[in-house]
Amino acid sequence: MTQTTAAVFTDQYWNIPIVDNSNMVKIQQNIDNKTKPVGALGQLESLAAQLALIQSQEHNDYQKISVTSPSIMVFAGDHGIAKHGVSIAPSEVTSQMVSNFLAGGAAINCLCNSFNIQLKIIDAGVLLPVQTSHPNFIEQRLGDTTADLSEHPAMSLTQVEQGLLFGETAAKKQLATGTNIIGFGEMGIGNSSAAAALLCLLAVKPATETVGMGTGINPEQLKTKVNLIEKALLRIPSHKITPHDALAEVGGFEIVQIVGAMLATAAAGKVILVDGFIISVAALVAVKISPKSRQFMIFAHCSAEKGHQLALNELAAQPLINLGLRLGEGTGAALAIPLLQAAASFYNDMATFDSAQIKV
Repeated sequence: MTQTTAAVFTDQYWNIPIVDNSNMVKIQQNIDNKTKPVGALGQLESLAAQLALIQSQEHNDYQKISVTSPSIMVFAGDHGIAKHGVSIAPSEVTSQMVSNFLAGGAAINCLCNSFNIQLKIIDAGVLLPVQTSHPNFIEQRLGDTTADLSEHPAMSLTQVEQGLLFGETAAKKQLATGTNIIGFGEMGIGNSSAAAALLCLLAVKPATETVGMGTGINPEQLKTKVNLIEKALLRIPSHKITPHDALAEVGGFEIVQIVGAMLATAAAGKVILVDGFIISVAALVAVKISPKSRQFMIFAHCSAEKGHQLALNELAAQPLINLGLRLGEGTGAALAIPLLQAAASFYNDMATFDSAQIKV
């Protein structure tokens, strides 16, 4: 595949700002002066520092953190490789789950309701289109399903370009509601295969290190999954691969749109809340396109999927929680929202030694 020069494929197109670190010393002093031993709140302190630094870019005010109308966007798409039985369910389940999301019956709905999180569902290209006028549903399809990545490129570079633009549009629309944190989730039978293959290409790792059990396949299905991804890798010159070519070769319609949405969120200077394995691989693609996007990413959790820790290592990421989750849907991101709120609360409201007149 020849390298494309489309504008959307360049770091310059996304125009993501470089975070000014000049306030970091003051931010850290603000945290250290709270009525606690230095570092006693552990990772909550580094989370508060990252939030304060990101949010200080817009108004140069590092003294307050806000968690405003947090949102989760779940992108759904189907995968040609699913016809080989690499998942516990057929592709038709993707559409059924989209309907379940819209009916409020999925795990992500329960968590979003619990924590007052906005939820949007995006049809990026599911096999059976969902007919609905639901206000939380966005249709921006790239097709019915990707091609079988074990035999052919999953999509064309034109579809990659359109997918990035679709993701950008969806994120901008959500940011216009006033949210300053977008978490990302996914739904797509076979998408852990696409994510594993992407990770092979981007991290230059064998399929045996990236392929896991997904949502609970048996050992024979796992063997098939590894073999199919190894077959795909044989036809791709990994030493020359660009992130855009990788998306075209083995990506997913939902994954490419997530990448575009992440880059648009970073360009707006807002927080990207990264969910599990598939979303972390999408984050890695985004960082390969624009390394500056990494500054705006917070990693919600480490899942039980085999390749997730490898993806996190590639991103030098320290996730907030590890609950053995392997569901997707953005559920890990939703569970992390209260931690962001807690970080903001202590940063904004906890007394300092001086204000509390405590002498140590």
